[in-house]
Amino acid sequence: MPRLTDARKELRRAQITEAAVRCFGRNGLERTSIADITAESGLSAGSIYAHYRNKADLVQASTREVLAQRAKVLSEYAASDTPPDPDELLARLIAAIDPAAARVGVQTWGEATTNPVIREIVVDMTDRMRAMLHGCVTAWLVKVKHHEPADAEARATPIAHRVLALYQAELLYTALQSPPEETSS
Repeated sequence: MPRLTDARKELRRAQITEAAVRCFGRNGLERTSIADITAESGLSAGSIYAHYRNKADLVQASTREVLAQRAKVLSEYAASDTPPDPDELLARLIAAIDPAAARVGVQTWGEATTNPVIREIVVDMTDRMRAMLHGCVTAWLVKVKHHEPADAEARATPIAHRVLALYQAELLYTALQSPPEETSS
């Protein structure tokens, strides 16, 4: 049997992670089995276990993938000549919310209250998201509002905190307003 190239492995991991997000969004973290993810992805259980040790690994990968997507968008905003102001930044983030991913995020937050491994992932994800928002707000304060970098860094902290809190509130609202059947294909 031919070995998978690194690029093919990444595509396969993405296929599995996307299937896991759909299943978690539809069935919940607790009620989703590897068999569900196998059926959703169209791959064998062996293929899934070749890439992930267990469901906790899939939850971690799913969470990190969502963060990576946000990181890419936020870094593009911060690098632009005119980064968006905090209101526009929040509006763009809210517009990009995927209901299935929102449901998975909220479930992950709930699981974090009792599962230390998931808690570590959620805390790390939240800290990284806050840091990315801080970078965007700092860039806006420097490039658009013409603050000195040190001043912008300090001023950006409470603004980034509020943007993150409002974004998380919208994730919760979206998760509660979108029925799981919406993800069924």
